Amino acid sequence: MLIPEWVFTHTATIEPYEGDGAYGPIFGSQVTERCLVDDERRLVRNAEGSEVVSDTTIFFPPGTHCPEGSRVTVNDRTTTVIASHNRSGGGLPTPDHTEVVCR
Repeated sequence: MLIPEWVFTHTATIEPYEGDGAYGPIFGSQVTERCLVDDERRLVRNAEGSEVVSDTTIFFPPGTHCPEGSRVTVNDRTTTVIASHNRSGGGLPTPDHTEVVCR
């Protein structure tokens, strides 16, 4: 089961993180995706296991590519992805989606 399309009331521009270069981070081509934004400050863990503060959680359709370190612009704000999680029930009737936690 997927989250219904009508829930995705926002639009986000994703610049996927591809690694570091001689002059800093390298980002891929911009992709625009529909999403749902939840502006809530909470404590989360990043990829290294450190606790960091997240100000925004973004819910995308399942399969959205948004790796850690990517730049996301939503609601006229540009932020960095702390963690990205694919939420799938494996065929169970759950609202499958991609959850992205940002600074």
